[in-house]
Amino acid sequence: MESAEKEEISVEDEAVDKSIFKDCSKIAFYRRQKQLLSKKSTYQALLDSVTIGKDSARFQIINEPAKVPLLAEVCGIEGNIFRLKINEEIPLKPRYEVPDVLTSKLTTVRLTSCPGDTGSLVLASGKGDLKCHIMANPFKVDLVSEEEVVMSINSLGQLYFEQLQIPPKQRTTKKNEEDASTDTTQENQEELGLWEEKFENFVDVKVNGPASIGLDFSLHGFEHLYGIPQHAESHQLKNTSDGDAYRLYNLDVYGYKIHDKMGIYGSVPYLLAHKLGRTLGIFWLNASETLVEIKTEPAVKYTLTQMGPVAAKQKVGSRTDVHWMSESGIIDVFLLTGPTPSDVFKQYSYLTGTQAMPPLFSLGYHQCRWNYEDEQDVKAVDAGFDEHNIPYDVMWLDIEHTEGKRYFTWDKKRFPNPKRMQDLLRSKKRKLVVISDPHIKIDPNYSVYAKAKEQGFFVRNHEGGDFEGVCWPGLSSYLDFTNPKVREWYSSLFTFSVYQARSKPCRRMPFIMATGSTGNFTISMAFIRCCVDR
Repeated sequence: MESAEKEEISVEDEAVDKSIFKDCSKIAFYRRQKQLLSKKSTYQALLDSVTIGKDSARFQIINEPAKVPLLAEVCGIEGNIFRLKINEEIPLKPRYEVPDVLTSKLTTVRLTSCPGDTGSLVLASGKGDLKCHIMANPFKVDLVSEEEVVMSINSLGQLYFEQLQIPPKQRTTKKNEEDASTDTTQENQEELGLWEEKFENFVDVKVNGPASIGLDFSLHGFEHLYGIPQHAESHQLKNTSDGDAYRLYNLDVYGYKIHDKMGIYGSVPYLLAHKLGRTLGIFWLNASETLVEIKTEPAVKYTLTQMGPVAAKQKVGSRTDVHWMSESGIIDVFLLTGPTPSDVFKQYSYLTGTQAMPPLFSLGYHQCRWNYEDEQDVKAVDAGFDEHNIPYDVMWLDIEHTEGKRYFTWDKKRFPNPKRMQDLLRSKKRKLVVISDPHIKIDPNYSVYAKAKEQGFFVRNHEGGDFEGVCWPGLSSYLDFTNPKVREWYSSLFTFSVYQARSKPCRRMPFIMATGSTGNFTISMAFIRCCVDR
């Protein structure tokens, strides 16, 4: 028994050193928001600026110290969904808004104005059982369902919006200097990462200064929250009062720790809250690095000594506060009002679409690891499954199948006859998946790199040149998948004729290409079948 315990290997032994990644204390926009929000600088809605149109209601929000208005827009969307957008009214240049995530044009529901208290605006959607109560000073939004407030927005006053600025070197007038002046010293500017942010040897230059946003949501009566994948944490989201917020930032962490809120391979800014009789969802549409803080206040029953005899039987309901903070972009959030879990899932899928029907083989067992070295290795592993009578459907090859980490190619020494290898698998009704990562090896003689370079398809740095980073192939550039032309071109590389011309495989191969995250096995696109028994 003792020897067995000594040989046991803890998961922690495999965990990567977290110090090589940022935590909250090292993220500049998080430090800024926590420091500056403590000053309780509040926003107010200018209700005399309200305009209600066919698709939305719009009004200004202003922060007294800044005196620069923001533009808020509330939309009612078919299926009991509300959308709140907040942007600069006149930005220095267009702020980034996420394209291509939402399905085809959403059907809006005309909002109607209802009588409300002085200093407030009430907007009703559809039959009127769902209402948005907008309070002017301080600015707050209550989402009301059947006369019950189920969610409040900015009730904690954590609305935060950094506006784009003219770079210091381009400020030529005294007015510009005065407009951009702050009470921060040079040392404090560096600490807050206003114009550039350093981590290890990397310097992130912010051409138009800080641009982070944030907003709080209070969920009344809710203690159980789920979602915002991917994190190696419990299914139910935990309080973050320990200062360790949930981080939505894709990281290639092969040996991640369990019960940890750091980001891993993917990020989905969507969570749902559930209680008896009600489920709500929040979809925070923002593609930049995002941190989510969660604080739950359980239900409390007051005693006689605390509140007196009248309050003895009163019970203060539970509440969970969720604070979203993103590095850039605009505030664009969808409130999914349920009321059932099934309704919330339908509402979310109405916004983003449903998953494609998976091919039958993808539901079986996949044998996958980093890395099978060569054809003989694949043959031996395949034979081992047969020997032990273990069924499986798909064999995966990681990056070592390629020629020098050049994706869409074969290493001719390790895999001299991929057709023979795949014929062996096909004879047993098994398929092969090979991986393709989004980083492209910088090599002018590599056709994928040369074509992308020629077409200007790579992500750019702040100086306008191609961004260069280091990943598995060494020095690499990254395709800008926010560009539809890049997506169209990249998807064309998966077609049989193109792949065949590049790597010279033979026809009739049970071959599938999958796209990895940043060097491991999380699939960021659906399986793309390049050729299946053509």
